[in-house]
Amino acid sequence: MKKLMVSFAALAFLTASYSMPAFTEQTFAERPEPAYAKWGRLAMKTAKEKYPSAKILDYLHIGREKKAKTDIEKFKLWVKDGGKEFGLYIDIEFDPKTDRVVRINTRKSSN
Repeated sequence: MKKLMVSFAALAFLTASYSMPAFTEQTFAERPEPAYAKWGRLAMKTAKEKYPSAKILDYLHIGREKKAKTDIEKFKLWVKDGGKEFGLYIDIEFDPKTDRVVRINTRKSSN
């Protein structure tokens, strides 16, 4: 009976190990960079230019707004500057055909 239990445990272990997906670094490396990534880098650069001593704590891509001739990528960064934390909204308006930046608007959150 004991041999049967050991055999059953070994079989259960082997079955479980074969059915579990293998997560490797390669799995994560294969994900393509999101289309908004370059605009996110520009948003962070803009925040650092506006608040040079600040530390960016978090980053959120809110989404893209399509207008007649331009698109706007919208981001919210959570920033710590001089002991104070605040949200910083950054909207990057650009020509989607040429990727030429039209304007960058920044505003602090009210809370």
